[in-house]
Amino acid sequence: MTDQIAPPARRGRRAPAPLIAAAALIAAMCALPHAGVLLAATTGSTGTARQLAGSVLPAYAANTLALLGIVGAGTLGIGTGAAWLVTATDFPGRRILEPALVLPFAFPAYVLAYAYTHLLDHPGAVQTLLREVTGWGPRDYWFPEIRSLGGAAMVLTLVLYPYVYLLARSAFQLQGREAYEVARSLGRGPWGAFAAVAVPMARPAIAAGVLLVGMEVIADYGTVAFFGVPTFATGIYTAWISLGDRAAAAQLALGLLAFALLLAILERRGRRGADYAGRPGARPGRVRLRGARGWAATAACAAPVLLGAVLPAGVLLAMATGSEQSLLSRRYAGFVTNTLTLATVGAALTVGAAVLLGTLARLAPGRASAGALTIARLGYAVPGGVIAVGLLVPFAALDNAVDAFMEARFGVDTGLLFTGSIWLLVAAYAIRFLAAAIGAYEGGLATVTASTDAAARVLGRSAWGTVRSVHLPILRPSLAAAALIVFVDIAKELPATLIMRPFNFDTLAVQAHRLAADERLQGAAVPSLVIAAVGLVPVLLLVRRLGRGD
Repeated sequence: MTDQIAPPARRGRRAPAPLIAAAALIAAMCALPHAGVLLAATTGSTGTARQLAGSVLPAYAANTLALLGIVGAGTLGIGTGAAWLVTATDFPGRRILEPALVLPFAFPAYVLAYAYTHLLDHPGAVQTLLREVTGWGPRDYWFPEIRSLGGAAMVLTLVLYPYVYLLARSAFQLQGREAYEVARSLGRGPWGAFAAVAVPMARPAIAAGVLLVGMEVIADYGTVAFFGVPTFATGIYTAWISLGDRAAAAQLALGLLAFALLLAILERRGRRGADYAGRPGARPGRVRLRGARGWAATAACAAPVLLGAVLPAGVLLAMATGSEQSLLSRRYAGFVTNTLTLATVGAALTVGAAVLLGTLARLAPGRASAGALTIARLGYAVPGGVIAVGLLVPFAALDNAVDAFMEARFGVDTGLLFTGSIWLLVAAYAIRFLAAAIGAYEGGLATVTASTDAAARVLGRSAWGTVRSVHLPILRPSLAAAALIVFVDIAKELPATLIMRPFNFDTLAVQAHRLAADERLQGAAVPSLVIAAVGLVPVLLLVRRLGRGD
């Protein structure tokens, strides 16, 4: 993600007033969840929080930290090792496996949790076959418990390692030949040079990938809730829904928010350093791995693809064929319609907000426009449950104030005008995923030179006319990519949807979660497959680019 749009205009130029007002409104909306969480946490009662601190809060902290450590180490090993193998060596199947290693991106972690529970739980196919083959009874053997912290860590690792893989792969491809060849000439073997030279040079990019993984881990709700692992994410939902204590939910959310922002700061610093990994076109030639070494490399790269994408997809398909759920029923048509509506509206508004903020930074670069972009980017580091709590607290107060005023003045009960609407949920999505849209928009806008803008202005185009007739046509592929990314992210989002959705307005993600919570895993496979199919679209586009060597 580029930190700043290259400005063609001189610093301090005045942007149109409507654009400034719109950007200020967007920035204020993005800052509202943080302010809402802080205000509710510091002004509300601390009674429930003190009870939680003496009972479950240590478990929340310990489990969250344990997941961060295990998943971070797992994604570091898989992502870095696979990236080095596909960039520095040649082995059977490398051309196929290099792009295929990103396929697990298509699956939300909670979908893999349903598949592996159906496969590995006590009544699942693996343990059933084991008992049939050995004749053992249920108490005659030990088998790893999938519904555990270890199971959650395994699922999250399989889904999130592509973050590290993609960034490490890019860093390895950009590394110069000289340092690597010097290490080889001094007696280092391929793996010795990898450890002594390649990894240290790629450390900023690898660290950025691991920190991105960390932000996804602390934001996850569906996987840990299904496996019964108490974390801060599940604690927020429990305090809000089960206990009905908004202050306690806000206090838990504040702790998670502080940790998420710390990871975001570390990630951004690490990403800046990743620019110095090397230069294009100078990477060393691939080492040909033959015989057992070549097939070992093939197995090492194929295993994450098989375990993270192929096997779960096959299990879900088998589960779906034996379920009683039908995508053609009126009920599922409603789930699909709700999901598509939220994702389409949310993607359109998010990309529109990104265009407004990016245009302001283009027309009037300075502290104000840079500050608005910084505030807008904060959402990608904030879990959906935190954003939900941060928006519901102030808007619930606004709803109550409006209702009290209308009741006293006109005798009219207005009910929930904001907190019960679809628009507040869409706003939460936009805040959560605006950074992704800004990154895609900035990446495309960087290709539009200052001379292009100057030529349009000389030909009589206004600032808005230049954006409309020059920028947007050129940036159509970037905007389409941004919209697709946000669309898929919204379709998969679970915690914010669970907390904020209007009454009787369920999505595919909510339906899958509900069926899985009721232990109807075969039924949960149907909406899970649809969610995975939606997520597969941008992943296949990425696979196509990687297959071309991009």
